[in-house]
Amino acid sequence: MTPALDPSDDQLRACCAADAWLGRMSLARPYPSAKAAVDLSDEIVLGFDDPALDQALAAHARIGERRLGSTTEDRWSRTEQAGVLAVDAGVQERLAEGNRRYEQRFGHVFLIRAAGRSAEEMLAALDERLGHDDDTERDVVRRELAQIVRLRLLKVVETG
Repeated sequence: MTPALDPSDDQLRACCAADAWLGRMSLARPYPSAKAAVDLSDEIVLGFDDPALDQALAAHARIGERRLGSTTEDRWSRTEQAGVLAVDAGVQERLAEGNRRYEQRFGHVFLIRAAGRSAEEMLAALDERLGHDDDTERDVVRRELAQIVRLRLLKVVETG
């Protein structure tokens, strides 16, 4: 079996901080393929109840805030947010204000898959999502989280 298809709990925890996700992903090891691993991950994340979703969200940095730590998750966050961290001060201020409004509205960080998106795209999504009702937004957050976890999990299972 390829070692990458049997990742450690520490490697998995860097992908998603929710105990519910880690528990199910750990029990399913070794994975028959990278596709099987990410398909299971998607199923778990998309089915998160509110406490599991909240636990996963608590580990994520705000969009536009640079994580300074040295953990795998900190390094991945910096890479994923590279585009937004390099924008001018005006855009940074708009993101910071949008983050504040979002957190006041929904009670948690604004989560979006930053990888491959520009700061302007994320700002537009933030503005749109501020108009969502709570249930709609929780569904959007689950989908965004599933994409983030999928990208991170692929780093683990494809490269070891």
